[in-house]
Amino acid sequence: MNHSGKLSDKVSEQIRQDIKIGKYKPAEKIPAEPELMELYGVGRSTIREAVKSLAMSGVLKVQQGSGTFVNDGAIMEKESIDQRLKRADFEEINSVRRLMETELVKLAALHHQQNHILEIENRLAQRKQAIHTEQQQECIDADIAFHKAIAAASGNGVLADLYDSFTRIIRQFFSEREKSGISHFAMSHHLHEQLFKTIKAGKPKQAQQILEQILDKNY
Repeated sequence: MNHSGKLSDKVSEQIRQDIKIGKYKPAEKIPAEPELMELYGVGRSTIREAVKSLAMSGVLKVQQGSGTFVNDGAIMEKESIDQRLKRADFEEINSVRRLMETELVKLAALHHQQNHILEIENRLAQRKQAIHTEQQQECIDADIAFHKAIAAASGNGVLADLYDSFTRIIRQFFSEREKSGISHFAMSHHLHEQLFKTIKAGKPKQAQQILEQILDKNY
């Protein structure tokens, strides 16, 4: 299933490129499924997934009974933010994470409620337990949950939602670095404890300084 998904992403990108070079022109009907299967050397389900993805992002327009057409503005269509994030390297991801979390910890220190503090503390305890049991996946889950709890405490729903979406990419990077085990989580746990204390105490500048140290360790 995962392989099929990745294959459909590749086909989507190939179709995008073919549109950009003029193989398929704006408002023009693209070939039917059998021809697309032959052109891109994949099965019907992969073509359907690719077309569905491009239709959702506005590149293609599916008209029942008529076929699938290239949208007029498709050549200028930019890839979605999720697609762009998939292509990003670790340093790019960490830079975006730094921007978001620096603001989130400041806002959390200023606007948190008691229920937020209890939730952050609970996630911190789960992180510590995962380190003690040396369970890497649990460490990843608990670490992300800890930072999401801080985002929720910020009082800025839009920024918290953006961060929630962004954590899918963070999780992917953590998982890909499986060989690192739990060492980075363990080494930075005391900083996470300090971050919690400064947020609870309502000290935004100190919270940001501690966050900088956490991100410098890449966890």
